[in-house]
Amino acid sequence: MDQGEIKQVPLQGLTSEEGADELAESAAMQPYIRLAVALLEGKSLRDSVTEIAALPLEQRYVWRVLSALKWGFADFDSVNAVIDRKTLRPEDRGRIADLVMQRPIQFCLFLKALFGERAMERMMLQAIDIAKRVGKDAAAEEEPPGV
Repeated sequence: MDQGEIKQVPLQGLTSEEGADELAESAAMQPYIRLAVALLEGKSLRDSVTEIAALPLEQRYVWRVLSALKWGFADFDSVNAVIDRKTLRPEDRGRIADLVMQRPIQFCLFLKALFGERAMERMMLQAIDIAKRVGKDAAAEEEPPGV
């Protein structure tokens, strides 16, 4: 199967990542679970939408996702990523590749859902352009001293 190919998987064939069940069962996700149940059962969504609309930003799904990104990249340093890349064991490289493989797609889908397709594309293309230009600095290209 090509990397960009979309594969249909039966519901029983789906798996979730480690920790996903705990997140889905958390109190913060219950309004969203109630919305999904109402949608699947063909019931009115009004009560669920009203409940979610009343949530403060800090209790919303999007806040959880954006907070994880914020904390994940708060101290980002490409030099650290480069030295890790150059010193990882091959089996650890594979684990990292598996962990990151779907993240760009998920992030694009998140941006598309939040801001729309055009805005998502504009943000991602701008980010790619900036990353290419920043990636040309010496820190990303050269071996760190002493390696």
